[in-house]
Amino acid sequence: MKYEAFKLNKDFRRLYGRGKNLVFPSVVVYYQKNRLNTCRVGVTAGKKVGCAVKRNRAKRVILASFRELLPHISGGYDFVFVARAKTATVKSTVVFNSLKKAFLKEGIITVNEKNTDSDN
Repeated sequence: MKYEAFKLNKDFRRLYGRGKNLVFPSVVVYYQKNRLNTCRVGVTAGKKVGCAVKRNRAKRVILASFRELLPHISGGYDFVFVARAKTATVKSTVVFNSLKKAFLKEGIITVNEKNTDSDN
């Protein structure tokens, strides 16, 4: 499954206002089901995360974690991931495990636990 990137400010603001949110020490996720059969994703990192190098690393870590979960997502969703200060210092597996646990709980991904672990 492929995904599209959010670029416009109105897309981010729509999810901030109407979407549900999941908060973790390393990332904040805003999500909402869409009528498309594909996922749309936006990743943002503010200046509190650090210099440009740290912000870009935080975005790469988040996207790497999301790409591992993407084949298991059922249906189409819009996601906005907001990096936190801790994101630039953690490994992508920490973010991946947080997202996997929350997505299973929320019903975004529907897969057996052992199938997801074998993909690591």
